[in-house]
Amino acid sequence: MNPPHVTPLALACLALAAVLVTGCATPGSGNAGITASENNLAKVSNVGFLSEPGKLKVQPANGGFLCWRQAGVDWRSYDKVMIERIKVYVTPATEQSPVDPTDLKALLDYFHSALVKNLSPEAKMVDVAGPGVLRVRLALTSLVPTNTLASMAGTAVPYGFVAEMGSGAATGRPVGSTPYLGKTGLEAQFRDGATGAVLAECADTQIGLKYAADLNKGATTAAEAWMNGYVSSFTSWSYAEDAFNKWSAAFARRFAELRAQPPQ
Repeated sequence: MNPPHVTPLALACLALAAVLVTGCATPGSGNAGITASENNLAKVSNVGFLSEPGKLKVQPANGGFLCWRQAGVDWRSYDKVMIERIKVYVTPATEQSPVDPTDLKALLDYFHSALVKNLSPEAKMVDVAGPGVLRVRLALTSLVPTNTLASMAGTAVPYGFVAEMGSGAATGRPVGSTPYLGKTGLEAQFRDGATGAVLAECADTQIGLKYAADLNKGATTAAEAWMNGYVSSFTSWSYAEDAFNKWSAAFARRFAELRAQPPQ
């Protein structure tokens, strides 16, 4: 039976207990946390990756990501997908901590595997472009790990989590986030494998949430959400992995929807 009510303090205690038994996580460990989109056209990185960044608009029905797509494309003709090597654009040192090359490779491998896992049921994965092939080009425009020391220091303050819960909204970040949590930005481009024509582009930024709970789904689900976000705030890359999982699932779902429709 579900408990009738779970207080924030009880949730934090449960999460802290989980932290003590979980320890540190490495990229690819699967300890995914909770993230939220920070979608704002003004915050899309101008790195020259997208062909038409000015066309991006928030798509509420598509996860709230910023996207645009060409009209009249017959997505049903694409039964194969080629995922190109993921690019990484390094942000200024003042905004990003150094990323260990080993961690970076593990993260890129994790993202690629998540994409293959989600897209494979809908289309065949190939390594060569051609007719019927959708070329998927991806670029990470920010890759900021969680400052685990700051997270631990904030938690050490008695009832500090109460103040932290509202810090996101106070600083313009998503509610439940804090300035030291991880952030991951993505720009995506989808091209025709035969002609190279750009069919669609998207952009998104995922911000880590240390405190997240959906109380409308019951106390047990809320406690699980709180614990996932709380535990992930003590590991460097859990929020990045969660963003990769979210993007991979969203791309696969939208691709399946488009392939089920006639050209529009």
